[in-house]
Amino acid sequence: MSKFNSLSLGAVLAGVGVLACQPAFSEEPDGWAGEAAFSAGYTTGNTETTDLGLGVDVARTQGPWTIGLVADGEYGEQDGVESRNRYFLSGDVDRLLNEKLFAFGRTSYEVDQFTGFDSRTFVGGGLGYHIFDGDKTKWSVQGGPGVKIDEVKRTITTDAQGAVLIIPAETVTSFGAVARSEYAYTFNESVSVSNETDVLYGEASTQIENAASLTAAISKSISARMSFKVRYDTNPADGFEDTDTALKIALVYGFGG
Repeated sequence: MSKFNSLSLGAVLAGVGVLACQPAFSEEPDGWAGEAAFSAGYTTGNTETTDLGLGVDVARTQGPWTIGLVADGEYGEQDGVESRNRYFLSGDVDRLLNEKLFAFGRTSYEVDQFTGFDSRTFVGGGLGYHIFDGDKTKWSVQGGPGVKIDEVKRTITTDAQGAVLIIPAETVTSFGAVARSEYAYTFNESVSVSNETDVLYGEASTQIENAASLTAAISKSISARMSFKVRYDTNPADGFEDTDTALKIALVYGFGG
């Protein structure tokens, strides 16, 4: 049975996602808005464990500009041994160019102790487009180039003859690219669904992630959320799986907006 003795969470400063779509020179009040979530989940793939998580997703709009910050982390133990320790930090800045088109800059940093990478960093930018921005349906896409830095762990493996091979740690800095799709549909004031797809390309590896969630309001500020995430790595290190899945249940506090 899993035990939890601590919970790890990272914090971030840097960069945006698409959070709001309003006319480029709106006179509406500006300010911070977002959510904080506490979750419990079950992860399979490189680790098979239950874990606890904490995440924060906030943004501030100032005229045509939006600044967004995301920080989340998960920690778990299996029979007293650490089996999950991951945190992710990202920041975005975007600017509306017209009612649909926007430019963005993005930076992200991830550490996952149970993959073949010590860390993954991306810095880049590009263009995005709001396909739908209605009361019920919202869908935006974005993408662009950048630089990806993969800190590959030292690994020990064997060759076909059974001889031990030591592959040293290395830092791979390469051309990178990011693409993201954010879709949300609101059934009524209490229930909504969303689907987010992310692609982060780099020479050492490319991560493809899809997260689908169902959110139901409990009160004005508190909601319950169930989500399912699938993550695929095109080139995992020797001895690691290429696919991870995570099923989570979360209590979400929303503010602002």
